[in-house]
Amino acid sequence: MATAEIDPLLFLRQAIAAGTSVVPTATDAVDASETPLPQARFLQFAGATGDRTPVPIDAPTRFVSNDAPVDLRSIYFAWLNREVAIHEYNAAATRLNEELATVGSSATVHKFAFVERLDLITWLEGASEESEYIKAAGGAGTAGAAGAAAGSKTASGAAAPSSRAGRGALIDPRLAVIYSGERRTGDHNTVLRGIKPTDFSHVRKLAAPFMSKKLQGSASAVAVAGLDGKKPSASLPLNPKAARRPDPIILLSPSASSLLRTSNIKSFLEDGRYIPATDNNTGANLLNLNRTVKDIDPSRPLRFILVEGTEQFKPEHWNRVVAVFTTGQAWQFKSYKWNTPSELFKHVQGIYVGWRGDPVPQGVKDWGHRVLNCTIDKWTDPAVPGADVNRWRDREVAETIWKAIEHNMRQKGWKRDSGATLI
Repeated sequence: MATAEIDPLLFLRQAIAAGTSVVPTATDAVDASETPLPQARFLQFAGATGDRTPVPIDAPTRFVSNDAPVDLRSIYFAWLNREVAIHEYNAAATRLNEELATVGSSATVHKFAFVERLDLITWLEGASEESEYIKAAGGAGTAGAAGAAAGSKTASGAAAPSSRAGRGALIDPRLAVIYSGERRTGDHNTVLRGIKPTDFSHVRKLAAPFMSKKLQGSASAVAVAGLDGKKPSASLPLNPKAARRPDPIILLSPSASSLLRTSNIKSFLEDGRYIPATDNNTGANLLNLNRTVKDIDPSRPLRFILVEGTEQFKPEHWNRVVAVFTTGQAWQFKSYKWNTPSELFKHVQGIYVGWRGDPVPQGVKDWGHRVLNCTIDKWTDPAVPGADVNRWRDREVAETIWKAIEHNMRQKGWKRDSGATLI
């Protein structure tokens, strides 16, 4: 298969889905032995018949970061380190860059921002079919050929998923062959215009009276706003381009005394059941969960990103923060955009979760109604006689927290296809 016909990003995703091996090698020979990543020049994808498909490890992919395509080595390295915390991933990438320089290579590993890394891993493992950072496949022939080839070369012998160009959905490789023979229908432009160019300039003359009335109405509204002493708002374009709705972010407390950490927050907010937090120093410090918010978008769930640290935050990420979990310790906010509690909780919903019957920290009391104060039953080992194993109150507390978050999101202007309008 020619290199131009290979989609490295799709090859890697299909290899992960099929459970086949991906071997870094120094040459493109099919019998080449595995080599450390700094010395590797190719990634070889195992096929069902024992053959391998070599792909240059420096090949660019459709994943775009800062308007530049990311190479296959960086994608593969991010997947290998998907389970580690963001600071450990950055340290490992720095070490790999040093090793690449030692062997005389000018290549470097791209360090993904935490949102980019989350989107990439979610897409590679098949949990998501879209990513704002991945460009669509170039053409039906290229993507179809790459999908069919990659799907037919799996070690399991079963049909591996393949990609239908322009649709982003994984399909059987045999269907990809059938789809390649489809007769392509035209889009709405070709249907309206046909095979001959049509001059619609006369429509402008017909629309001119209506446009002049609209402009006059806008001018009157601006004048009235000026008389009232209000600043006129900027007018929107007639056909604004629909933007992708951003994912809301929930910040967790990094304090070791916090009852909810990345190791147990998902089971609490999704299943309504508290389990003790474990030491997650070696685990990922961000995760995501889905929840349908009927008042914002009843047709599709929102994906919430939960993260403990703000090291990889960009300025625009703060517009997406919808809640902050706290233990009442102000040092948590030192690296935040709003680093004082009084300022922070004017913009973001605060949440404190403590044991039922224990005193509330003084900091939480001082911050007032802007911080939701929730208490849960103390944890007891189910093996202890008389222990409460039902924990039915946990779901009630979890729903109270979601109610506060969703109320805050509505106040901030979250809509079906847009994020917050008030910060």
